[in-house]
Amino acid sequence: MTDIASNPAPSFHSPALSSALEWLARRAEGFVIPLAALVVGMALFSVFIALLGKSPAQLFELMWRGGFGSWFSIQNTLSRAAPLLLAALCVALPARLGLVVIGGEGAIVLGGVAAAAVAVWVQSAPSFVGILLMGIAGAVAGGVWIGAVGALRHYRAVNETISSLLMAYIAIALMNHLVEGPLRDPASLNKPSTHPIDPAFVVGPMPGMDVHWGLIVGVVACVISWILIEKTRWGFAARIAGGNVRAAQVQGLAVGPLILGFCALAGAFAGLAGMIEVAAVQGNANGSLAAGYGYSGILVAFLARHNPLAIIPVAILLGGIDASGGLLQRRMELPDATVQVLQGMLFIVILFSETFYGRFKAFNPDLWKRSA
Repeated sequence: MTDIASNPAPSFHSPALSSALEWLARRAEGFVIPLAALVVGMALFSVFIALLGKSPAQLFELMWRGGFGSWFSIQNTLSRAAPLLLAALCVALPARLGLVVIGGEGAIVLGGVAAAAVAVWVQSAPSFVGILLMGIAGAVAGGVWIGAVGALRHYRAVNETISSLLMAYIAIALMNHLVEGPLRDPASLNKPSTHPIDPAFVVGPMPGMDVHWGLIVGVVACVISWILIEKTRWGFAARIAGGNVRAAQVQGLAVGPLILGFCALAGAFAGLAGMIEVAAVQGNANGSLAAGYGYSGILVAFLARHNPLAIIPVAILLGGIDASGGLLQRRMELPDATVQVLQGMLFIVILFSETFYGRFKAFNPDLWKRSA
């Protein structure tokens, strides 16, 4: 009779299976923890709503209806998500180098003003040429503005978080000066604005949808950014520099050009968002350009863990929450700033959740091997 103990039990821990489990565990952490942070933030906001004497269940039902409950709501959500995609990239790209740039709002407003100014200058140009020149102007304005943040960081060791935030306020003030002064349309009496752009330069809706083409621009920008970060030597160098600048310099990597290049590209995407707001939504540059998309983009980027592909669904989610603000105000008699309160709570919880990365054994294969 064969000794049962002498025959090893079948093992399910083959090298291939172990490798697959390790791959899954390392990537699951970046999904589970932000999702848990989102749930916790929503729960805390429910307590806040309950203290106001309102029903949290009704709140979330209205949020779903206002953001995703109908085809009209979905189109509204996608339209609001379009600038968030580009604004989030303004945060996500420098973050790969370990930089926290939160001044995308400044690049957005300057990109919009630059695009509106160029539209007046080339108003006799063909439609495609005019839109292209507007996009280039917006991207250059945003790229120069955030690129200056990278230059201050590299050459003068100025903290990029502080400088980008302060420069955002400067950009908004500069936008107000230009819109109310040199670029003002004399016909704009109650609300100062630039001259309206030529109808030929308007970025219209996609076929069969009431959503402008800026959504596709944002999605394509996210895909290109992911390819840049994950599939090119520049992205690989940026990840090394973001992990340890000293080690990157010892290896001979040009950290300075990486900082300048990634910051300029990030600003260019934000400036492009401003151009799309002018060409697809506003029709001119005015104070509405400072709509807070740059600050909402910070939340999108952090919730997506600075992954350009993850930015797409997160931006749509935040766009839906933003789209439901009007419905919440009408049905529940809540202030217009309710959505901003929710975003603030989510951001605080997400920042706090950063302390949990690397602490759970289920997501850390190194701890598996150590315990084994």
